[in-house]
Amino acid sequence: MRVHPGQRIGEAIAQAAPGDVIEIERAMYEENLRIDKPLALVGIGRPTISGSGHGDVIRVASPDVHIDGLIVRDSGDDLGLQQAGIYIQPGSDRAVVSHCDFAHVLFGLWIEKSNQVVIADNLITGMREKFSSQRGNGIELYNTEGAAIERNHISFVRDGIYVDVSHHARFVGNRIHDARYGTHYMNSYHNLWEGNESFHNIGGLALMEVRDIVVRNNRAWGNSSHGIMLRTIQDSTVSGNVTAGNDVGLFVYDAEYVTLRDNLVVGNAVGVHLWAGSYHNEVDGNDFIGNGEQVRYVATRDVHWGTHEGNYWSNYLGWDADADGYGDVPFEANEITDRLVSRYPFVKLLDSSPALQALGLAARQFPLLRVATIIDAHPAMRPHHADWSQWLERSGR
Repeated sequence: MRVHPGQRIGEAIAQAAPGDVIEIERAMYEENLRIDKPLALVGIGRPTISGSGHGDVIRVASPDVHIDGLIVRDSGDDLGLQQAGIYIQPGSDRAVVSHCDFAHVLFGLWIEKSNQVVIADNLITGMREKFSSQRGNGIELYNTEGAAIERNHISFVRDGIYVDVSHHARFVGNRIHDARYGTHYMNSYHNLWEGNESFHNIGGLALMEVRDIVVRNNRAWGNSSHGIMLRTIQDSTVSGNVTAGNDVGLFVYDAEYVTLRDNLVVGNAVGVHLWAGSYHNEVDGNDFIGNGEQVRYVATRDVHWGTHEGNYWSNYLGWDADADGYGDVPFEANEITDRLVSRYPFVKLLDSSPALQALGLAARQFPLLRVATIIDAHPAMRPHHADWSQWLERSGR
C-alpha cells in the first residue's frame, strides 16, 4: 500500500490489514496518527509528518509496529500529557523506530511498559527555544524490558535519555549534547551503556539507584558539572571510559562493590569527588592526568586503590628505583596539597618543588596534619592510555 502526496496516512492505516507495509511518498502530511495494528510505515524520500503543535504526532497502540525513514515534527508541548513525536504506549512490544528525524517535539519518544523495543539511528532535536526545564526528554523509557537504544543523535532536550525502572537494556553508540543530563538513569538494573558520547551538557552520565550495570568505552567531555556520576550504585563495572574537561570527572557517591578500571580522567577541575561511604570498590589501571584537584575525598577513613595494577597519577612525586614500572612509595591523594593547588592555581608552578613535597611529607607523617585519603600502594609510573594528550588538549587545560 502506498500513500501519495495529498492523500491521508490515517486513512491508509484504517484500511490496512495487520502486517501490511504502508509506503509514504515524500510530501508534508499534517496529521496526528494512531497505529492500532501491527504495521510498517516506511518513508520514501523522507516524507514529513507534522502534528501542527497538537498532541502526539504518532501514537503506537499495538505490538510489532515498525516506523522507518520519516521526519516527525511539531508535537504538542504539554509536559503533563507527555506529548511526544512518537508515543509508544503500554503493551506495544517489539516496536522499531529507525532512521527518523524528530524536530521541534516535546519528548522525542516516550516508551512505556513496552518490551523489546528498538530505537536506532534517529536524529532527535527538541524545542530549543524553551528553557531546559520546559522541554521533554529525547528518549524516555519507563517500566520496560530488553530495549535497544542505539546510534541516536540527541540535542536540545531536557535529558537526552531518561531511563526509569527499565532492565536488561542496551544503550550503544548514542551521541548527546546541549541537554541537562546526557543520560538520567534511575532504578534500573542489568543494563549495558557502551560507546556513547555526552558533551556540552550540564552533566554527562547520571547513573543513580543502579545495580548490575556495565558502563564501558564512553566519552563524557566538556560538561559544566560532572562527566560520569555514580550515585547509589552496586555490583557494577565502569571501564574504558574517558571523562575530560568537566567540572568533576567522576562523581562517586554511595558506591559499593563497583569495579572502576582502565578509565582516563583528564583535564577536569576535579578528577574524582568521592564520598558517602564509597567502600569495597576495585579501582585499578586508571589514569588521572592534569586535573586541577585529583581527588576530593570526604570520609573518615582511608580507602585503598590500585591493589593489582596501580593507577597513574600525573602529580605523583615518587620514584621507581627497581624499574618495574611502579612507584616505590605509595601515592596519597593528600588533601592539603591538592586543595592548595585547587584554590591557588599558581601553586601548580611549585608542583615538583621541595617545599610542596615537604608539605605533603609532613601531612603524611604527622596525624594533626593528615586527613583520611585515597592510598594507591603501587602507582603506575606511565599512563595506560597512549592518547591521553589529545584529551588534555580538548579540555583546554
